[in-house]
Amino acid sequence: MRQESIMRTVVIGTVPIKSFLYAFETPSFDGRDLILSSGRIPCAMGTTATYTATMVTMKELRCKEKPLLMTAGDIGKADGSIVLYENLIENFDKLGADILVLHYIMPIITLMKKFADKIRRSSRKPILIADAGALYAVKAANLGSLFDVLTPDPGEMAFLADPEAIHPTYIEKHLFEIDTVDVPKLIKQAYELVSMPNTLIVKGRKDYIVDQGKIVKVIEEPFVPTLEPIGGTGDTLTGIIAGLIAGGMTTLDAVINAAKINRVAGLLANPTPRTRVYDIIDKIPAAIHKVLDYKNNVNNAPTEHFGPRV
Repeated sequence: MRQESIMRTVVIGTVPIKSFLYAFETPSFDGRDLILSSGRIPCAMGTTATYTATMVTMKELRCKEKPLLMTAGDIGKADGSIVLYENLIENFDKLGADILVLHYIMPIITLMKKFADKIRRSSRKPILIADAGALYAVKAANLGSLFDVLTPDPGEMAFLADPEAIHPTYIEKHLFEIDTVDVPKLIKQAYELVSMPNTLIVKGRKDYIVDQGKIVKVIEEPFVPTLEPIGGTGDTLTGIIAGLIAGGMTTLDAVINAAKINRVAGLLANPTPRTRVYDIIDKIPAAIHKVLDYKNNVNNAPTEHFGPRV
């Protein structure tokens, strides 16, 4: 029987709701919305999709603890992001997080550096995962090596590979125009020129998984073209990674298996233009069963085993 894992997991990011001030709790999920003590938040793309995918994955793996969500409203003015940075910096030690996912948060370099200093002074370092705005902040502050996993898409990979850029707007023109077929070149350049984590996944038509600067796996099946315009599928990938780590997988194993699970969940959702990200999240448990070998302890599932092809 699989051992139960106890890892305190916290997802941090803003939501695009002007009137939403701040919450730090474990919301429930009704299939469409996250339900917090102060109200409901739609499970759309972004922080809510990442949190929900984390929660569903951890539940399926029978983790003893549910993940926590730290969120605030921010419609682009950075007010909610500042609230999150300040709370995270002030309460980092009390948080006791084993896994910390930073998601939609404005890239405020000074505050990201203060957060990094807090981690360096702490007696414990959580597994750190960054996506979306947090990824921009990590790159701009040159803190990639402090993090354990970054999850860029090909465009964001071009940003990471440009040593001078502090925001995607300022990417060198020749990097911005590079097609996804040159992702391996971008990965090589990034690891040569800027601070990067041990583990990286460049998500897209092909998912490139990188370990210590080397591409160790490329996952491109199942390919579901109708998923491309559906917002939030990259966010669910980040959440599944966090959930698998909480379930006991190594970081690299979690990234490889999450890439497959996310694709299989998309396939099982039988997507159409009307499909929403919560329809895909609903299929994560079934996708986990298809991808992982439940005959083995999930904590020790081999990276090369993806179960039956779908």
